[in-house]
Amino acid sequence: MGLKTVVLNSERMNYDGKLDLSVLSSQVKEYASTEPDQILERVQGMDVVVTKEMPVCGDIIARFPDSVQLICEAGTGYNNIDIEAARARGIAVCNIPAYSTERVAHTAIMMILNLSSSMQIQQAMLARGDRSNFTKCMQVSHVEVNGKILGVIGAGNIGREVIKVAQALGMKVLAYARTPRPDEDNLKFVSFEELLKQSDYISLHCPLTPQTRHMINKETIAMMKPTAYIINTSRGALIDEPALIEALQEGRIAGAGLDVQETEPPVQDNPLYDMPNIILTPHMGWKGLETRQRLVSILAANIQAFDEGRPQNVVS
Repeated sequence: MGLKTVVLNSERMNYDGKLDLSVLSSQVKEYASTEPDQILERVQGMDVVVTKEMPVCGDIIARFPDSVQLICEAGTGYNNIDIEAARARGIAVCNIPAYSTERVAHTAIMMILNLSSSMQIQQAMLARGDRSNFTKCMQVSHVEVNGKILGVIGAGNIGREVIKVAQALGMKVLAYARTPRPDEDNLKFVSFEELLKQSDYISLHCPLTPQTRHMINKETIAMMKPTAYIINTSRGALIDEPALIEALQEGRIAGAGLDVQETEPPVQDNPLYDMPNIILTPHMGWKGLETRQRLVSILAANIQAFDEGRPQNVVS
């Protein structure tokens, strides 16, 4: 029969209706969205609870019915799920760590290449009818990335893919990981502080934890080169957003590419929308149809493996 599975916020991953979530199990109930006060009612009698970047707090998990055996985060980060509360109830939690590796890495590289060419400024000029870049000497910065130093914070699946592509572009790569690691061919592991001081571009690829929240802040930004760019395709709260905005406004760093923000979407009066030295995208790194189809396939495999007693990608 398969495990009874409920998807609590399917519109987060199936916003265009092009995914078939019935493949998750032979018994699937799907809700487009779920408010916190609706969670307990909707998980009654279910074996598996699927969420996508949806907060599920400990107080609610503590009251889950005994039927719930597994919570699936339909994505990489599982910081929205109270792991300790799930562990206390004997409920397994799994995620999908590698479904969007290439696409997110390519988003980071795209931002590096576009920022190096001031592409956002050039496109904004055309949008307002200014074609003077075609008739005058180019009026915006346009630099090579080969030979520049890329600092990668977090050397997991996505960080490694970014490193691979950056090396192919001829960039010099520094990396920082929480666990000390030996240097590799064309890759030097350095301290967090050294990476900040030396890098021309800094790309964030680590989970959001109490230790990593606001790791980029007023103090750490002050260590960066004034010509440096920061790229975040990971979690918005890795960066103290007001501190970043202030640094960008004052020219203490050159710019930023942000596919994630502290509040998604940013509020309407957020200065990031209108800053010329920013590339701002709507957490698009994982949203391509091919990537989301891969997400559903791996999610279905996780549920089937758990049902067969061989759990995969279990984090608790």
